[in-house]
Amino acid sequence: MGNQTMKPNPTVRPRLSLSRAQAIRRSPGRRGALLGVVLLAGVAADGRAAPQDGQPRPGAIIPRKLIFGNPERSSPALSPDGKRLAFLAPDEGVMNIWVAPGRDIREAKPVTRDRGRGIRTYFWAYTNDDLIYVQDKDGDENWRVYRLNLASGEVRDLTPFDGVQARIQEVSYKRPNAILVGVNNRDPRLHDIHLVELASGDMTLVQRNDGEKDGGFVGFITDADFAVRFGLRMLPDGGQEILRREADGEFASFIRIDADDALTTQPLGFNDAGDVLYMLDSRERDTAALVSVDPATGRTTPLVFDPKADIQDVISHPRTRQIQAAASVYDRQKWFILDNDIRANIDGLRSIVDGELDVVSRSLDDQHWIVSFTIDRDSTRYYYYDRATRSGPLLFSARPSLPRTLLTGMTPVVIKSRDGLELVSYLTLPKGADTEKPGRPDQPLPMVLMVHGGPWGRDTWGYNPHHQWLANRGYAVLSVNFRGSTGFGKRFVNAADKEWAGKMHDDLIDAVRWAVDQGVADPKRVAIMGGSYGGYAALAGLTFTPDVFACGVAIVGPSNLVTLLESIPPYWSPMISLFTRRVGDHRTEEGRQFLRERSPLTFVDRIRKPLLIGQGANDPRVKQAESDQIVQAMQSRNIPVTYVLYPDEGHGFARPENRLSFYAVAEAFLAEHLGGRAEPFGDDFKGSSITVPVGADEIARLKESLP
Repeated sequence: MGNQTMKPNPTVRPRLSLSRAQAIRRSPGRRGALLGVVLLAGVAADGRAAPQDGQPRPGAIIPRKLIFGNPERSSPALSPDGKRLAFLAPDEGVMNIWVAPGRDIREAKPVTRDRGRGIRTYFWAYTNDDLIYVQDKDGDENWRVYRLNLASGEVRDLTPFDGVQARIQEVSYKRPNAILVGVNNRDPRLHDIHLVELASGDMTLVQRNDGEKDGGFVGFITDADFAVRFGLRMLPDGGQEILRREADGEFASFIRIDADDALTTQPLGFNDAGDVLYMLDSRERDTAALVSVDPATGRTTPLVFDPKADIQDVISHPRTRQIQAAASVYDRQKWFILDNDIRANIDGLRSIVDGELDVVSRSLDDQHWIVSFTIDRDSTRYYYYDRATRSGPLLFSARPSLPRTLLTGMTPVVIKSRDGLELVSYLTLPKGADTEKPGRPDQPLPMVLMVHGGPWGRDTWGYNPHHQWLANRGYAVLSVNFRGSTGFGKRFVNAADKEWAGKMHDDLIDAVRWAVDQGVADPKRVAIMGGSYGGYAALAGLTFTPDVFACGVAIVGPSNLVTLLESIPPYWSPMISLFTRRVGDHRTEEGRQFLRERSPLTFVDRIRKPLLIGQGANDPRVKQAESDQIVQAMQSRNIPVTYVLYPDEGHGFARPENRLSFYAVAEAFLAEHLGGRAEPFGDDFKGSSITVPVGADEIARLKESLP
């Protein structure tokens, strides 16, 4: 909580996704849950980006580096006193923190000197002179917390433990010189809460997470005074329990959440006074409402409710922590204003851009804001907003070198599943493909079905690098919020229980059939692609429905649900009942047999279409063995496969050099099997750790192009 906005507590909901570690907040006020370069000038050897009057010619290929390389700037944050502005930007090609006086980004200078994976998550401490950031090692998600003092330039590792994961628990203007951190150094399954002094690094235990005594908490709720107020515990049936910490230090049951509500009900945090607990709550309705709870009596008061979608985002006052606005997202974002003090500000800001608005940073006196707009035909735009003058000049766009004339719009569509569910989806077409009817191509196109991770996540409207990249190469791109996606109420998410490779996959097939029936997709040229759960879906597509897809791209996708659940990170073990209820129970023979029947590895001999697999060697969620075993099974059956492995990556590809190299391979793979365009490999392997242990000769010119 703290300085900007509250987010749902990430410790309650582990996700198999390509986003950042779910326990780390982007800023002290964000709980939740996935980072410029100069436009190439002149005429490339293949004629792909010849500018005309400063703009690329129509139909030009957008260089991959402009899409998947580092942004020019991102993630701005005001210091609490509003006197300085920090943001992330490359320094010698690596993302680092920069700081500018006031809002003058021209005077900004880098204050960190990382030369490895880069910094992706940081925030200001309330001292105004310290920045806190987190980093892991090569994607292992053993996050360490670092403090940078701007006056001295000193960087201190506040959690100097090997093989241990740290989580930011709380920051507060009332305790500017310290933060609360959760660390699992005593028991790898459980995070104890510690008070950490910023200047000295001294660490004091505040709350022991006692597995033997309390069964182990998946997380704690603390207040602005750094008091531990509640603990969160998973129940054996997949439900949750919120327990209140009493005066004697013992925990007593406060709220029980049935399993049907467990993915749509969770605490957000306290107001500054500590007398209001905010929650998302679906217990008396289908979609999650924003409610306030009296922490003494448990009395619940509904604040905001949308019958079509869960409340997913909130804006809270930087000092009082009172929630002032809340947003739901069905197909597009919808804000509900609770505090008239900001109504005129939000209404005025929404008139600037037709996009999804977020208040990403606020000074402690609430006079200065940083707001962002997510739009479909440009990268994220950030504005500096002065509440006194109600002016909001543009600070920067994340990727100003993107040729906006080549970007194309994203169309929300609602597809009916075979059993009547509404699948909110997003369709992107190549530029100029829909001259006769907007949102429908003039003729069927090769299509890529992009499947999101999680599965307890969702796709949204806005700039999507994969959509723009693939549409520019000539493909229709469709992303589907299949059952199990979050944001659409508890009935929708619960409809996915034990439906991996079942009805969840049926939803994807129904979306492909819709695209074919609507004249969007050529049925013989449809690919399935995704990461994490999306990678699993790609493997399932080629095994459970081998005649639907022309090829598949699976990134960090589990192939065997038994081994996946047997190898979850130790700090997910208190949440095992979530997996066993939602996916299947690997602890019983009956459950193991069920999971084997839903595992692509079991049906590997059905694979008849080309497959590209990408994996990080240090992935703690989907271990390398998940990719190794299906590759080995395919090799033993003489089934072709291309396997791309990165020794310095985890759950997804964080280093831009690795991202560029993988998408260069994927682009050549898709062009070969769907017939779209491809930019030559060029220097996209430079600086990458890419290895291709299997199948490099399956993709034209790949083997000779590898470093």
